[in-house]
Amino acid sequence: MQKIIFVYNANSGKINGLLDSLHKIFSPSTYDCNLCAITYSNFKIKDEWKDFLAEIDTLIEFLHKDEFYKIYPNYKTELPIALIKEDNKLSEFISADKLRKINLQQLKEILRNYKTHHV
Repeated sequence: MQKIIFVYNANSGKINGLLDSLHKIFSPSTYDCNLCAITYSNFKIKDEWKDFLAEIDTLIEFLHKDEFYKIYPNYKTELPIALIKEDNKLSEFISADKLRKINLQQLKEILRNYKTHHV
């Protein structure tokens, strides 16, 4: 069974979340996680993204970079990234370069297209 794993270029935890939120507010041009920026407002998940995830019938997991590297210590990659996990193997789904450049509408369209082609 396939699963999409999104990996944020941010560490987990409330303090890290607060620091990331402040970074997005005060210096958005230097914030390193576009995946965070397009799916989260300053302090919570965007309603549009939350509603979309509830509607799409695709197995998706979200990990922060510290969580990801704890589970996959030997997988080295640029972040943020979206990977496909199938049979315990990871392959690139959306590259870090692409995730740095897209907006929420484009991300949703990529997932819709994936769903259409993998039913």
